[in-house]
Amino acid sequence: MKKRLIALTIAALVIGTAGTALAATEHWNDASAQPGARTATYLSNATSFETWKNNWEHTKQDYQQISLSPGRNETELNFGWYSKKSGFAKIRISKSGSMADYKEFSGTSKKGTVVDGVQYYTNKVTVTGLEPNTSYYYQYLLNGFWQDKAKYQSQGTDSFSMLLVGDPQVGASVSQVPKNGDGTAQSAEIAARNDSYNWNVTLNSALKAHPDVSMILSAGDQINETVKDGSAEKLLEQEREYAGFLSPQVLKSVPLATTIGNHDSLTAGYQNHFNIPNPYTQEKGATAAGNGYYYRYGNALFIVINTNNYNAADHKALIDKAVKSFPNAKWKILMFHQDIYGSGLDHSDSDGIILRTQLTPIIDEYQIDVVLQGHDHTYSRTYQLTGDAKAHAKYDKSVDLDDSAVKAAFLAQNQCYQIVETGNGTITNPEGTVYFATNSATGSKYYELIPMQQDYIAARSQTWTPTYSLIQIDQNQFTINTYEAATGKPIDQSYTIVKTK
Repeated sequence: MKKRLIALTIAALVIGTAGTALAATEHWNDASAQPGARTATYLSNATSFETWKNNWEHTKQDYQQISLSPGRNETELNFGWYSKKSGFAKIRISKSGSMADYKEFSGTSKKGTVVDGVQYYTNKVTVTGLEPNTSYYYQYLLNGFWQDKAKYQSQGTDSFSMLLVGDPQVGASVSQVPKNGDGTAQSAEIAARNDSYNWNVTLNSALKAHPDVSMILSAGDQINETVKDGSAEKLLEQEREYAGFLSPQVLKSVPLATTIGNHDSLTAGYQNHFNIPNPYTQEKGATAAGNGYYYRYGNALFIVINTNNYNAADHKALIDKAVKSFPNAKWKILMFHQDIYGSGLDHSDSDGIILRTQLTPIIDEYQIDVVLQGHDHTYSRTYQLTGDAKAHAKYDKSVDLDDSAVKAAFLAQNQCYQIVETGNGTITNPEGTVYFATNSATGSKYYELIPMQQDYIAARSQTWTPTYSLIQIDQNQFTINTYEAATGKPIDQSYTIVKTK
């Protein structure tokens, strides 16, 4: 079923501030104001915020934490970490808790970020030959010393689940004033302390409720500091935020598939920390953070593109390569940061949709089932959408949305979609693609919903609380449910796509 498109005049009223980024709302997740019993419930070892604050001096300087990422398929696992010495990129892995009969894997060790005057090296290793539903233990070599072992539990591939989170943006609560303080606005460091604590709370809450997930998907903006001036002080802030972001103990056992957000895009910190599979290094418009990538897990193909790169030809080439690499994938899932179909006031009808006219036809061409987006700090789900098969103008970051004539043309051109299915709940063999935009997983920053809900939006929510989604995939079904992190309360009905052909 096709729905009538919103008239340009209505859209123009909605977008009044398109050319100017809006400020975050007064709403944020203040760790100092949370009831101790609630926060303690979801953190390992019942860590309270007071304990977290006492440990922060160590945490904020722990730049050498390991990160796990998915490998090229379920038989592989990627590791990345900083070190002060080069040449020690090695992982040991064993099925035994005693590390008996371990296998050792070597990788690369290269110069990375300079933090507080210290040169750090970025180490990347891929472990291969993993079996499903198996307990593994691993150690990584740090500056010549083997670290304490950690456990990794591989999952099955016939039916599997994963968490989806958006915009942790550790450090984004800077300048907010804590309720239980002296009235002083938070510095960048104190904001990182607050937000990384809440990041721990969300992940532990989600994994307590859903302990058998195969991985975590992050739709971008892991950190807040954009390091526009490239100063040593700003790089130090950035690495403190990464230290907080990587601090959850669960991230030592569950791989994290990250996306380059606009706040991650300006330095090499992102690509130095995360060892992504199949990086598309042929990108002509790549940012300093690195490249898009892809991987297969079970019957699903996951493609992650860097939409801070406005060269859509790069994204098409990556998607084409990924689809040709796994032509029999039942499910094709695309993830990127900027939401070309969202419903937040700050981005969804301004910089978020700059690539809409270019990406929508590509998404149609490759029959992408689901698109996962961030950037808007609000939750939304669309109806099933396709392009309208008409020619539309192409835009990039140079578009001046403060110019009324340019904005009018921009809005008109972005009416480039068709609503092909308006059902909710369970949809069988639908046409088109469904788009999800994620709210913040930490509550470091929230935005308002756009005043007039767009016609392509099936459901949306702003509860001013951190949220996450659970994706479940089997041979014939893709299901997603979204919850408040603190309570486990659903914020949208379950959405399922069934494929019978």
